[in-house]
Amino acid sequence: MTLRYLPEHAPAMQQALELARREAAHLRYSQQTLFALPIDLAWVNALGEQPVLAEKVEAFVSRFARLQDHIGEKLLPRYAALVGESPKTLIDTLAFAERAEVLSDANTFIAARRLRNALVHEYMFDAQVFLDNLLEARGACELFFQTVNTVATEFDRLLNSKP
Repeated sequence: MTLRYLPEHAPAMQQALELARREAAHLRYSQQTLFALPIDLAWVNALGEQPVLAEKVEAFVSRFARLQDHIGEKLLPRYAALVGESPKTLIDTLAFAERAEVLSDANTFIAARRLRNALVHEYMFDAQVFLDNLLEARGACELFFQTVNTVATEFDRLLNSKP
């Protein structure tokens, strides 16, 4: 008999995956509605007088941070546990995920974490920096969506594989 995964970790993995899918759907909605707007420096500078738009930005930033945290703190560690790995730190988890080919680039994920911190903590101190970070976050979302989809595919493959 060949054991491909540890079945006792499947329920926690399933739960983390379901939450990741929901969070990804919410982030995708925020990403699509926010970036359907013509975002430039003037737009960012006008956010103070546009509470509805500022709320859209806040929703995007919050959802970006929440999904990024969930992937790094729950989804990837639970996937690792499922396949018998036990990374201790975020860096270990990301390195494992990259080796397992469920994360395309650990360095890009770490850059997205720095970006997340900048969006949350540097919000509107420098409009140009904020604009640049916001536009960069738009692209980083694709890494998150890809990671959730790849983990889901691998999880399904593991559950449905024959020993």
